[in-house]
Amino acid sequence: MNNQADSAQVNTSTPRHIAVIMDGNGRWAIRKGNQRSDGHRAGSEAVRNLVSGALDFKIPYITIYAFSTENWSRPKKEVDFLFRLLSQFIDKELTELKKTGVRVRFIGRRDRISKFLVAQMESMELETCENTKLSLTLAIDYGGRDEIHRAIERMQKAQQTSKTSWSPADLHQFLDAPELPDPDLVIRTSGEIRLSNFLIYQAAYAELWFTEELWPDFTKETLSRAILDYQKRHRRFGKIK
Repeated sequence: MNNQADSAQVNTSTPRHIAVIMDGNGRWAIRKGNQRSDGHRAGSEAVRNLVSGALDFKIPYITIYAFSTENWSRPKKEVDFLFRLLSQFIDKELTELKKTGVRVRFIGRRDRISKFLVAQMESMELETCENTKLSLTLAIDYGGRDEIHRAIERMQKAQQTSKTSWSPADLHQFLDAPELPDPDLVIRTSGEIRLSNFLIYQAAYAELWFTEELWPDFTKETLSRAILDYQKRHRRFGKIK
């Protein structure tokens, strides 16, 4: 491990929770004269780099934006391929993730995903639920606005059932994964500078880090640079100091 990685690991200001917008698979493939599907396959390897780096740097929580609610507007052939790729990822990576102590969660809607894939997701969650070295959350059919809408619906149902009065401050406990801490750092690849409806409630005070690198080119060194930049920042949360 290089000196940059060492300094990122031992610094007490290392972010606890890093959220990642994985962008640029298609452009990466096109630049190489390949199919977009080749870029998505290469992006899977970058996920392995991210997980390995998070374990090395002792980052307890990682959340990745794998498939958004808006991604349904892509060609059906590409959407089907992305879900097959997720299914293959679960099959291939489950044993290694269990061995390395990674707990896997999924957030987002499940009603529009095939029952077979949902069963795979639930099985992966169950088989890794006691792991504690890293919590890896995959956002599938996820959108920040959609999550807030669903959280409000759950809160309203809970209020009707329990006859308890809920306030907006209670909304957090009705989100998809209320047990997770808010992200400290959001990373986005490909040079785009926006959140794209990702964790818009939870990332209210997150630091943002953007890189021109396309997602398949993401390495541990990329993660190290993001962490080092984060450590130079002063998080005030609205205060003067």
